[in-house]
Amino acid sequence: MTYIKRSLEEKIKKYLKRKEIIAIVGARQAGKTTLMKHILKELKNAKFISFEDQEILAMFTQDIDLFIRKYIKDTDFLFIDEFQYAKQGGKQLKFIYDNYKTKIIISGSSIAELSIQSIKYLVGRIFVFTLSPLSFEEFLQYKDKELAEYLNKKALSPIATNKIFSLYKEYIIFGGYPEVVLANNIELKKEILKNIYNTYLLREIREILQISDDIQLIKLIKALALQIGSLTSHNELSSLTGFKYRELIKYVNILKKTFICLESKPFFTNKRKELAKISKLYFLDMGFRNIVINNFQDINDRTDIGAINENFIASELFKMDFSLNYWRTKAGAEVDFVIEINNKLIPIEAKTNLTSPKYGKSFKNFITEYKSERGFILSQQYFNEINLGKAKIKFIPLFSLTKFL
Repeated sequence: MTYIKRSLEEKIKKYLKRKEIIAIVGARQAGKTTLMKHILKELKNAKFISFEDQEILAMFTQDIDLFIRKYIKDTDFLFIDEFQYAKQGGKQLKFIYDNYKTKIIISGSSIAELSIQSIKYLVGRIFVFTLSPLSFEEFLQYKDKELAEYLNKKALSPIATNKIFSLYKEYIIFGGYPEVVLANNIELKKEILKNIYNTYLLREIREILQISDDIQLIKLIKALALQIGSLTSHNELSSLTGFKYRELIKYVNILKKTFICLESKPFFTNKRKELAKISKLYFLDMGFRNIVINNFQDINDRTDIGAINENFIASELFKMDFSLNYWRTKAGAEVDFVIEINNKLIPIEAKTNLTSPKYGKSFKNFITEYKSERGFILSQQYFNEINLGKAKIKFIPLFSLTKFL
């Protein structure tokens, strides 16, 4: 299978000479197994196993001495895929870590499972990295390397902007799951996304989390897919799904911990004037979201393009390890995203079409209130830069955000 280079690869390689265990977590089909096997190819005296193999799993959980003789002794690097299937696996890993020099790299589809089974035993002994579906930059690198390099320029020509935007349109409809990106026709992309969705429900939910009835969960996923970026109303979601409040909170947490949904929390410093509790939810991958609602229309024919563009920003910020926050006052003023870099607050607004440097009163109020030195207003293709008081405001295409932060 074709390998698409991941930005996480170089980060992981920096930690290969250290003693600590490396854990790679993320959504199913995000490319964890492919990444591990690719890194393994460049190493000497390295082995790869998967705990989907019941014989190997039984050996690890029931006869650790035999496991050590076969896979640990005389091995410099051991890659263990699907580690979440090892119940109480953290105890065995701790024993191996404390007594042997073998570098261990594990993967798992759920941070919840890894934290329960392993990480609590491995404090100070493990580094955890999240592998998401492809970011737009990774997607662009695969689709057109020269164009991706051109994106590094601070200003793009109209021709380059149009070319990148045409790929952006594909990305926000079909998402960044590697197998989907590699598929060479639309129907195959849809079929792969359908399989990812069904596999998630069958394996992540039923097997790992031991939930037998997923009908209400399906209703919840669809409800969230139709209101990405909206303030989360638990009463409305309870009515739509039939979940009671505590059940609803539990299932929303499952969607977050299994890398389906992202939570944006309110940014506030004054609870009397600003929202402090109500979150927004986005989807990590837009292809997954679009298969849920079965809508793959071109963005020019969609009524939800504003929400899609906003979701794109949320997903990209998450992949860059930013905490997701929005700002909203009780009077209704709102900024889509607020991030912090070097203790400086930066507001980010998502727009669809801009042809002039326009900004809203809410955006200006935030700049004034929090003395921001810069801010971003993102739209589909518009470039500009203005001063707003002492702040520099950049108007850039959505797909350029990571290059300007």
